[in-house]
Amino acid sequence: MTKAILSILFISAILITGAIVASVDLTQFAEATVGKGVPHTKVGSAGSVVCGDRLCSEVGGKTVMPSVPEEEEAEEEAMKEVTVEDAEQITEEVTVEEEMLASEGTVEEPKMEMKPHDWITATGTIQSMLDPGIGHETHQIAILLPPSDKIYKGILSYAASEPIQLIALHGPLAEGEDNGQPIWTPDGETKFALTLIDPETSMGSWLFTGNALAVHTMNEEQFTVSYSVSYMEKEMSDTVITGTLNSMIDPGIGHETHSIIIILPPSEMTYSGILTYAASEPIQLIALHGPLAEGEDTGQTIWTPDGETKFALTFVDSESNMGTWVFAGNALAVHTMNPDGVTVSYSVVAGQN
Repeated sequence: MTKAILSILFISAILITGAIVASVDLTQFAEATVGKGVPHTKVGSAGSVVCGDRLCSEVGGKTVMPSVPEEEEAEEEAMKEVTVEDAEQITEEVTVEEEMLASEGTVEEPKMEMKPHDWITATGTIQSMLDPGIGHETHQIAILLPPSDKIYKGILSYAASEPIQLIALHGPLAEGEDNGQPIWTPDGETKFALTLIDPETSMGSWLFTGNALAVHTMNEEQFTVSYSVSYMEKEMSDTVITGTLNSMIDPGIGHETHSIIIILPPSEMTYSGILTYAASEPIQLIALHGPLAEGEDTGQTIWTPDGETKFALTFVDSESNMGTWVFAGNALAVHTMNPDGVTVSYSVVAGQN
């Protein structure tokens, strides 16, 4: 009996001890789990535990996953049903739509449009060399813009170590065109008409046109020139011309014993530009304005071929056979008062408005 009682007491003690140990282990495990970083969102207020997006007390201790809106569920289901063929079809449709929008100008790739600019600027300092032109062997020259089949138009500003001359070349000339005007040639075969301006100064500016640009002295010693030139290279056209012409008898009433070369014929639009020339003798420069309306010829100088069509006449006597003229008018010509004729080589760059 006594043994039975002791056995019962011993077993009871073991059970009580096991319960105590189990309780301690569970408490430590819970504390350790929270300490290891279980998010606080898992723990509700007043010790309530969160099950999903609700308190466990509200769902009977069951874990409930956050609810997904019906629209999102529908989209997910639809995506699951898209096959590989469907995906390819969608991609193809998008590509076609982009191409259509691009062709309509709605979708555009970025473009870098470089609009060409006619003006070119050069600046520098150079020393002259012996002039290679026949007849210029004891002269010095510095070539700023080399011979070109296009026409240069621009402005030159310069500062030299001594007074210099300014040179523009026109050509090369065709056979038989060297008819009394100043010529520059390196070999006797390739010939250019020569415009040589002597400003008698070591510094200045010059508006010019021509197929080449240089500065020059008639001394044997080298000179130094610093310069800046801003220019365009122009293709030939109706108003951009380099050429050589022989004069004809002036058809204007009162000019029957004069000679004229019409460079730009009469036009309703106004020309404006630069003429550089070299002639076989001193010439006058002419710009016409008009034709005039009836009654507008009231004292100004007039040029008319028939007494009815009348132009106002700008007549500039350059007293030189070469030079440059900045002009505007409805026609451009050069002229002499002798009937024997004149040859002129020139470069003109003009526009019309």
